[in-house]
Amino acid sequence: MYLRRVASAIGDGERPFPSRRQPGQRAGPADDANPTVRQRELGTRLRELRTGLGLTVEQVGEELLCSATKISRLETGARRASLRDVRDLCRVYGVDDPSHLMDLARQAREPGWWSRFDDLRLNPYIGLEQEAVAITSYSMYYIPSLLQTGDYARSVIRGIERKMDSRVLADRVEARLLRQRRLDAASPPRYRVLADEAVFHRQVGGIAVMRAQLDKILAWTALDRGSIQVIPFTVGAHAAADSNFDLLEFGDNTRQAPVVYVEGLVTNQIFERPGEVARYREAIEYLRDAALSTADSAALITDVRSKLSN
Repeated sequence: MYLRRVASAIGDGERPFPSRRQPGQRAGPADDANPTVRQRELGTRLRELRTGLGLTVEQVGEELLCSATKISRLETGARRASLRDVRDLCRVYGVDDPSHLMDLARQAREPGWWSRFDDLRLNPYIGLEQEAVAITSYSMYYIPSLLQTGDYARSVIRGIERKMDSRVLADRVEARLLRQRRLDAASPPRYRVLADEAVFHRQVGGIAVMRAQLDKILAWTALDRGSIQVIPFTVGAHAAADSNFDLLEFGDNTRQAPVVYVEGLVTNQIFERPGEVARYREAIEYLRDAALSTADSAALITDVRSKLSN
């Protein structure tokens, strides 16, 4: 069960950082442009048309004089469909009115706000995150990205990739903070955080940065619009084998099924098969049962914060 909806905390004490926005360019995420989800929805609908006719990807590829791999990648959303691709597939599938599918193809080709950043390594995650109606984040080492201050985010990113160009670093911090604006939208996602106690003791960026970060967390919890639960050291071994993951769930107005995102050092993974998602749901329930209550979690974070002042 999810608790109340989330709004982002204020006053995170971050330093200014360079921006690549051009004069007059929109500062925040667009509410109506999500090419990632439209592309994946188009692929789902194309797959349903093909399987409904009992065709294989090999048969469709042979009909269109292309590889079966191309058809498969179009259906999974790994490849962006051209209008010609959609037109030809609709002909093969006998679709009388392809206008809706063509609209999805056009929307999938529109740039999302994140497309102006060259090196985020988060495709297609950001697009999915922007569309989610519920997000559950688990972390063993760091505050989840949607609640980080700018200074904390900068320290985390620099700590992981120490040779990163300063411009790329600035882009990644800016994009991370822009992602948080999703929580301020008219209809924000329900947001729940499950975090290991170590997250709040690890002094990322030093004492001053950590003070500001914990202040932001406590301000967020005081808003009473979301939930954060700490998994205490006393629990011992617990249910999550991954160091971090996010479960994203979507509304009925999209064909997008729930997905789990796991960020790694070299590659990031998205799990969306029903059995995979069910296993992560099970882990979330075990983690929730092992965690402190929201009130006790806030008390623990407050105690850690007070010790940073001494």
